[in-house]
Amino acid sequence: MPGGHCDRPRSTSGPGAHSGCGFCVDVHAKEAAAAGETALRLNLVAAWRHSTVFTEAERAALALAEEGTRLGDHGVSDETWAEVRKHYDDDQVGALVCLVSLINAATRMNVIVHNPGGSYEPGIFAGMSS
Repeated sequence: MPGGHCDRPRSTSGPGAHSGCGFCVDVHAKEAAAAGETALRLNLVAAWRHSTVFTEAERAALALAEEGTRLGDHGVSDETWAEVRKHYDDDQVGALVCLVSLINAATRMNVIVHNPGGSYEPGIFAGMSS
């Protein structure tokens, strides 16, 4: 995982899906597909707990994304933190937490302003990272 970030979990994390943001699901699914993610894995993200296509590390990142989005009364469980720490170093954990937090913020903004999914074109944000 070069550069201290987590390429694979980022492409399959789903805070937008957990929050009902069509635009976020549209963006992340299309960007992941454009980066080479398989249709099978993209289709199974919503049912990741009941599928066999994700590694233990990816499952830990998906649990973090899910629990970090839903929060509940106690935030992220100790069990999930233990799994995340087992698979990722400090920089990678920091990157995952930042990604979940930033995607959640963007998700909420898109839901508030009723930004629908369906019209996103992969790569449209690429120039913003240069």
